[in-house]
Amino acid sequence: MEIRAMTPADLDDVKDIDATGESSQYLHVERSGERLAISWKIQIRPLREKRVHRHALDDARAFAFKQIITGMDEGIALVAEHDGRPVAAALAMPDADEDIFRLIDLRVDFDFRRQGLASAMMFQIIQQARQRDHRAVMAACPADDFPMLELLAKLGFEPAGLDTHFHSNHDLVKESVVLFFYLPLK
Repeated sequence: MEIRAMTPADLDDVKDIDATGESSQYLHVERSGERLAISWKIQIRPLREKRVHRHALDDARAFAFKQIITGMDEGIALVAEHDGRPVAAALAMPDADEDIFRLIDLRVDFDFRRQGLASAMMFQIIQQARQRDHRAVMAACPADDFPMLELLAKLGFEPAGLDTHFHSNHDLVKESVVLFFYLPLK
């Protein structure tokens, strides 16, 4: 399997990657206190039923891939091929204001999971961030995408915050809180 820089010809095939993910666990986020005196407790819990995330490539991410691939924006877009077809892709962009490299998308075809592709792509993104002298690599992940949470933890990312209103005003109730992780580089 080869990991290389993505080209414009790869974009349509990347949209076809079956990035479906399954989770049987999640990070339960519990809030206590009120107003500005609040605290959060996070713990691993089993889901009542397995969650399946399709992880379709939305228009915003497809546009970001296109901007990087064509050189309109800075960043790194990677693709992994097997038998001439893309089976994984990753995208990260610098955020100059925060001095970080932000992971925008990471997708591995369902049939090619657990072969180290996501780790290998993340190592290349981390290396690119180091070469650009960024202070950290940042990733956002829903609390119920346990495979991604495990990958980030394995790579040394640290939980740094959460957003209980990222998708709606009921994220905490729906157990779909978004967590932010950072891998400090300096």
